[in-house]
Amino acid sequence: MDLKNFLAQLDAANEDDTERLLQQYNRENTQTFTFDQKEETLRIKLCERVLAVLGRQVQPPCQKTCLETLRILSRDKHVLAPVATRECMLILAGMARLRTGQEDGDDQENPQGYTQSQEEERVVVEALKCLCNVLYNSPAAQQVSVDVHLDRGLCANLRTARTWHHEVGLFTLRLLFLLSALRPDVRGVLRSKLNAVKLLTEVLEHTLSVNWVGPYEAACPGPEVLLLPTDRNERAMEALKALFNLTLSEARNEEDQHQFRLIAAILRHLLLLKTETEEKTEEAHSHAVNLLNNLPVSCLDVLFDVPVQGGVDNHGGKNMEAVQVLLDFMEGRIDKGSNYKEGLTPVLSLLTEGSRCHREIRRYIKAKVLPPLKDVKNRPEIGTTIRNKLVRLMTHVDMGVKQTAAEFLFVLCKESVDNLLKYTGYGNAAGLLAARGLLAGGRGDTQYSDDEDSDTEEYKSVKPFINPITGHIEEPMPNPIEEMTEEQKEYEAEKLANMFVKLSSNNVIRPMGVRPDGTLAPLEETLCDPPEENPDSDSD
Repeated sequence: MDLKNFLAQLDAANEDDTERLLQQYNRENTQTFTFDQKEETLRIKLCERVLAVLGRQVQPPCQKTCLETLRILSRDKHVLAPVATRECMLILAGMARLRTGQEDGDDQENPQGYTQSQEEERVVVEALKCLCNVLYNSPAAQQVSVDVHLDRGLCANLRTARTWHHEVGLFTLRLLFLLSALRPDVRGVLRSKLNAVKLLTEVLEHTLSVNWVGPYEAACPGPEVLLLPTDRNERAMEALKALFNLTLSEARNEEDQHQFRLIAAILRHLLLLKTETEEKTEEAHSHAVNLLNNLPVSCLDVLFDVPVQGGVDNHGGKNMEAVQVLLDFMEGRIDKGSNYKEGLTPVLSLLTEGSRCHREIRRYIKAKVLPPLKDVKNRPEIGTTIRNKLVRLMTHVDMGVKQTAAEFLFVLCKESVDNLLKYTGYGNAAGLLAARGLLAGGRGDTQYSDDEDSDTEEYKSVKPFINPITGHIEEPMPNPIEEMTEEQKEYEAEKLANMFVKLSSNNVIRPMGVRPDGTLAPLEETLCDPPEENPDSDSD
């Protein structure tokens, strides 16, 4: 399309011709996401023409077409200067039915309370889409949004969530997510002055059809509501993303505790739901995990402290359905074999802290992940059990993944070095023990209960034959020096010593030892340290 000629036609067009011309532009560019830099000035002029039309009282079909054009143009961050003005942002907010600048929306007329025609609703949706694009691509527009109090209009609309049509709700929540993500300074206002956390929690309750049967207990979803429709799932995901941004703050009070426990109960309900596809279910569970990581760990008891339903295994009177879903989610992310840092570490961190704080979670997960050892013929990292998979991660190339997996297993072992080595072998655990100063043995700092986990008879019978480095019974290897003469042995020993001296003098290697406190140090220093008695370690 010749944009220069197109602009000339647009200048001479009436409302009907303007709508027809812009529809043609929209059809030709609906899939355009990269733009010709040489036509940047012309696209800026097109933005100005479209905004001028929107500033006049034109009919909804023409408004919708103009907004579609502006949405396409707003994909280019270099042409948004005409849009990122107070006047234009107010025009877009007005078309999106966002009441900007109001202190309190409770006593105002419901913005969605009147009946809209289908064309009017499409205008609202297109305006919200435009605001999402403009806000994402323009820091200037972000500042204007703060100046005109777009956050108040969004929170006012959250109060009308039960009347939303799908796309209106979806893009209202997405716009709130973008604003809270791009402007951290707005989060405090949303939390403390506009009650956005409470409003978003109510949106989630309605969207997920939560039926409360106790203070923090949602009714178990029956078979008829186990499948969450796609449109409700999409809205729930946007609400969860916005809540994640708003719960990042460290400043919390007693009122927050009640709200956080409500959120945890809703997330438990979500974990027990499924959507129409496995991918969408996994996405929902991923957002639930991210948000649970933001909540105080003390609130996680809501996940299991509910009555046991019929047909569910009883684990000390606790309902572990949601915890099992988290375990299955973790194993699924491990099996994917990619994107461990973003996909796996959040759920590992959540289960680690939950196990550290809640004895019930730790005991249940340990029974699933680290059951009593029976067969120790294979290395801990070889096999298809969840323990094998986690032990393999302890030597992962990514330092964050490696540390998170090791910490998880360490907490399941009640931070006992002896127990950890039993399940993983010294070689796999060396990185964690060195970082924690526990190479000489002992325990971590956390205090755990005294419940015992005795070894199986099979394990006790073969324990003396297990190689502590590899964590399994090794087949006897032939002695390589058995048939050597004494002269050959002396020659090989001297050759090996010379090689070590050469590597050490060239700083290729540095011989290290372990101090009595369990930390690493140069070998010459550890030889000078006086020996200390190692305190008795209590086994799990």
